[in-house]
Amino acid sequence: MEENKSNYGSSLLVPSVQELANDPNLTVPSRYIRHDQHQSLISEDDPALHFPHQIPVIDFEKLISEESTGFVSDSDSELEKLHLVCKDWGFFQLVNHGVSSSLVEKTKTEIKNIFKLPLEEKKKFWQNSKEVEGFGQAFVVSEQQKLDWNDILFMTTLPVHLRKPHLFPKLPSTFRETLDIYSVELRDLAMRLIVQMEKALKVKEKEVCELFEGGVQSMRMTYYPPCPQPEKVIGLAPHSDATGLAILLQVSDVEGLQVKKDGNWVPVKPLPNAFIVNIGDILEIITNGEYRSIEHRATTNLHKERFSLATFYSPRLESEIGPAHSFITEQSPPKYKRMGMQEYVRGYFSRELDSKSYLDAMKL
Repeated sequence: MEENKSNYGSSLLVPSVQELANDPNLTVPSRYIRHDQHQSLISEDDPALHFPHQIPVIDFEKLISEESTGFVSDSDSELEKLHLVCKDWGFFQLVNHGVSSSLVEKTKTEIKNIFKLPLEEKKKFWQNSKEVEGFGQAFVVSEQQKLDWNDILFMTTLPVHLRKPHLFPKLPSTFRETLDIYSVELRDLAMRLIVQMEKALKVKEKEVCELFEGGVQSMRMTYYPPCPQPEKVIGLAPHSDATGLAILLQVSDVEGLQVKKDGNWVPVKPLPNAFIVNIGDILEIITNGEYRSIEHRATTNLHKERFSLATFYSPRLESEIGPAHSFITEQSPPKYKRMGMQEYVRGYFSRELDSKSYLDAMKL
């Protein structure tokens, strides 16, 4: 029953991009060639563009210390800043987050090592035709569909009883042990952030936090190999995350993440020792559109490989999601449907990744 509960659906099996990229004479196969991904990119060199070239930064230490000294309502308040960032950007870099740098570095090493395993070894952890968890790609629903230039390892990490018995226990022990500690730290960080967001939104009944207590955490480790024609492919197609909150760890210092802001793609320059946090569709639904999930994508590089680790945090599988009562008034009626969490997740994995199309389907 539990095994079935966390089955999010399936994805068609595709070749390993890492193996393709190992061919020194590679011509990019037509299935990866995209002609639809050349929207305008913010250029640092264009003096005519008075645009903030960087996503906002939130200081978690400052946020917590404000809490202990009482609410600061002036414009210097980090809580007020968090509130405006979640409404306007849906993306921010989180500094002084409290997760030890030694754990972060160890996690980065383990992610790189898992992708360096020989293909034969990786095949033990490959997706099967009924699963999205394991090595492979997600959101592949037809043989004609264009593919992204990446390999992923996706899995449910918490609660522990939802982990796949054919997957997690068989992973290399150092990888597993590190992920065990990292997953708990990231769950606690996600919950502390949600508490602060609830406070910024002035929600009194703890409606938001209660949904996320004991919630589901999953991780997507992504490897973007170098590509001989980076301008013709996309690392990860534009999308918003269907989750509640996503916390991204840039494993390598190669840029690639871009956020869509006012119709332009803004490249994200990761700060040292920072996480990149973004609002997911579920938080947009719960807040009835007050906080917004934002489209983002990943590009590839001609010479350099890139690794990332996205940790997603969502409500419990047995919960129902929809606009919380605190956000429904006569002036602001519900904008989104109510749906069971399991049905919602399965619906998301049954589609191609395509901007905010799934959230649009949830609108009333």
